[in-house]
Amino acid sequence: MSDQHLSQIATHWTLLFDAHRGPEDAAQKARKTLMIRYCGAVYRYLARIVRDQGIAEDLTQEFALRFLQGKFSQAAPTAGKFRNYVKTALFHLVQDHYRAVGARSKLVPMADDYQPAAPDENEAAEQAFRESWRSELLARAWNALNDVQRQSGQPFHDVMKLRVDSPDLSSAQLAEALGNKLGRIYTPAGLRQLLHRARERFSELLLQEVELSLQGSGGLDRLEEELADLQLLKYCQDLIDRRKNS
Repeated sequence: MSDQHLSQIATHWTLLFDAHRGPEDAAQKARKTLMIRYCGAVYRYLARIVRDQGIAEDLTQEFALRFLQGKFSQAAPTAGKFRNYVKTALFHLVQDHYRAVGARSKLVPMADDYQPAAPDENEAAEQAFRESWRSELLARAWNALNDVQRQSGQPFHDVMKLRVDSPDLSSAQLAEALGNKLGRIYTPAGLRQLLHRARERFSELLLQEVELSLQGSGGLDRLEEELADLQLLKYCQDLIDRRKNS
């Protein structure tokens, strides 16, 4: 999915939320801000589950409307559980969609009189949501790293992208590739130092994204647990360890 497409969805959500802006407490305002930030994760999940771009777009907008109308009361967000709140609310939404079209739901039912899905189907839905959330956090960290590059003039994003795209290149080959891209000369030693700094900056940015998604609650243990659950701990383990030892 293109960044432009996600940007359009985010814009639609922002306009929708602004149109419904009224007296609200700080917690509600914060949740609206988070919802806009993670509309990409919502869309990615819905597109994977319903396998139809048009339906996914309609459901994404319906999700925002239901949130604003307070129709996800059974999934009321509690401190540190924003991802679980979104997941449960989405499961409600998709269940309603399948019921409306008369199709058998592929997700965990929310009504007592609904036939439960098989355990493997439950797990598949859980995995799909985790992957969509993980992809959104990584995408936001990459975009933030690109912003750092523009502001600082340091090619952190470019060198990280080259390493990811060409993991088998030696330091000398990577230095040559980066030099050709930017019109500069990099030594292998200089390249390694630059790459190390880029990785550290990316880790910091990713950690910030995960902390924000947790609404700043739960402490270091909760943060590490979330990173592990989303298979992101490998990117941030050194930072977590330093925080523990500080």
